[in-house]
Amino acid sequence: MNKTEILNLVQEKISEKIRNLERLISETRESNNETKSSMGDKYETGREMVQQEINNLQIQLNENMKSETLLKTINPVPHKTVGFGSIVETEKGRFFIAVSLGEITFSGEKIFVISTESPLAKAMHGKKEGEKIIVNGLAQSVLGIW
Repeated sequence: MNKTEILNLVQEKISEKIRNLERLISETRESNNETKSSMGDKYETGREMVQQEINNLQIQLNENMKSETLLKTINPVPHKTVGFGSIVETEKGRFFIAVSLGEITFSGEKIFVISTESPLAKAMHGKKEGEKIIVNGLAQSVLGIW
């Protein structure tokens, strides 16, 4: 399991999300400037809706930028106990405890990139290889930690 390569892949996916969100914000702002009209209230309502969309995109952008910064703090050395930056294997799959990104594929294998705030990551925190965790009534064993 090459943790450095997995970390690089996750960083690239977050960077890609940031670029896409920045592009969307820019395009949305441009379209907002082009919608000038003399329709009064309808025009103002439309501008407000576009501004709300920009605000939502900005929130997503800020979250992804925080994730990008957080990923830079991960030291890719192997861990003995589960914590931030650990890759954990259980019977249910492989999990990278870092940021909320979802499923990625690395070398043909699925890895779930989860936040330290997720119930699964919280249940795994501090566990060692061979220990059991229980989430939503389902027990799993920690088979490996990287």
